[in-house]
Amino acid sequence: MTQHAVVISGAGPTGLVLAAELALADIDVAIVERRPDQELAGSRAGGLHSRTIEVLDQRGIADRFLAQGQIVQAVGFAGVRLDISDFPTRHPYSLGLRQNHIERILAGWVDDLKVPIYRGMEVTGFAQDDTGVDVELSDGRSLRAHYLVGCDGGRSVVRKAAGIAFPGSDPTISNLIAVAELAETPPQWGVHRDALGTHALGRVEYEIRNGEIIYADHGPVGILVTEAHVGQTAQPTLSDLSAALITVYGTDYGIHSPSSISRFTDAARQAACYRNGRVLIAGDAAHVHPPDTGQGLQTGVQDAVNLGWKLAQMVKGTSPESLLDTYHAERHPVGTRVLRHTMASIILRREDERTKALRETIAELLGMDEPRRRFAADMSGLDISYDLGDGHPLLGRRMPDLDLVTANGPLRAFALLRDARPVLLNLGAPGGIDIAPWADRVRSIDATYAGQWELPALGAVAAPRAVLIRPDGYVAWVGDEARLGLADALTLWFGPPATSQRALTV
Repeated sequence: MTQHAVVISGAGPTGLVLAAELALADIDVAIVERRPDQELAGSRAGGLHSRTIEVLDQRGIADRFLAQGQIVQAVGFAGVRLDISDFPTRHPYSLGLRQNHIERILAGWVDDLKVPIYRGMEVTGFAQDDTGVDVELSDGRSLRAHYLVGCDGGRSVVRKAAGIAFPGSDPTISNLIAVAELAETPPQWGVHRDALGTHALGRVEYEIRNGEIIYADHGPVGILVTEAHVGQTAQPTLSDLSAALITVYGTDYGIHSPSSISRFTDAARQAACYRNGRVLIAGDAAHVHPPDTGQGLQTGVQDAVNLGWKLAQMVKGTSPESLLDTYHAERHPVGTRVLRHTMASIILRREDERTKALRETIAELLGMDEPRRRFAADMSGLDISYDLGDGHPLLGRRMPDLDLVTANGPLRAFALLRDARPVLLNLGAPGGIDIAPWADRVRSIDATYAGQWELPALGAVAAPRAVLIRPDGYVAWVGDEARLGLADALTLWFGPPATSQRALTV
């Protein structure tokens, strides 16, 4: 039986990022993927939000995506576009880039890291014991792993086999989404709303010019159309798509040659827990919701970077079992918030007079600077805050990408996270903080920074003397040379001090 430290089911964005995070930590990880290659049929996510770009920047690969995408102010809610160009980040924008390109780039990164992918097969079941998991594959083979992670989508086999409940709301709206050719050109591209729902037509190929979408004059068309009835479960056909277009537009524009047709609803569900013993779930396997607000892929990527380093430490035996519990504790509330946003957005799609009045009222509120900044920070992922207790506003939030000065020259804060290792950043007297008992796990850097510390939505905050940064880029401790609480934070997140080193006194 082939063995790996971690087996991941699913090579979508969440599974690929998780595999890369584990590989950076020198963990033997493998992916099982049903597709024979990374080709992705149909429409999925259409881009990356600001915090997701930052996460990729932390690992030094953001330029691979920026080179192929198109920058746009695309964060929005209820039809209101939220400008984040004034936010304190190197990436105050969204990136227009379709998921097939995102996956291809991520797969290239994973390939660079030599992660094996078992393609053309699926995880069909598993049996876990005190020391690991036997993972059953669709070709009859089995893999043995310390941990199994289901990144296998909303119908997750891993989640179901683990007996993890998936409560939530049933669908009230059903949509068809497709890519096909049209014999006739519609009189107008873009979004169309009516009493039935929201619909859209647009060329797959487009450019962003001065903030506006300019569609190509030829090529396949992306189609979104609301169905008249909810509850159909059969695979949608070209006939179904044609009928839905005729209902909405009065014609199907001679639709033909579809490359993909799929159905999604406004069902919103979230796993009751993200872990059962040695089996964990992430991404759509842990939470599903309609694509409104574009947060699905973003949330899955953040799941992966939160889980990856924690799982690596469990495999290495440097941290107790309780560390894995923080994955659910931190990420489940984020998923709950995303579901709340998308469910509210779905309600605001309606075209009756009361809903239109509510949508206009919300638009007025979001047009004000303070609501705009707070809501946009939330929607872009820049305002995620993990509950790590009381203290400095930085605690539990993303570390800003500061332009630091070190003894070896200028250095970006994100460059410290390239290898996915934790960092103690000392901004006080050089050598003022000794973390020798954790030196085998935590990098210590002396630096200076003369500028203002500013966080999205919160604004300026007091400059800290020292911060402990987790591998996912979130601040685990804020303090000074007195080191109050530092030993506890180091032990909590990165394991007890090495016995060969003297204890850190506080």
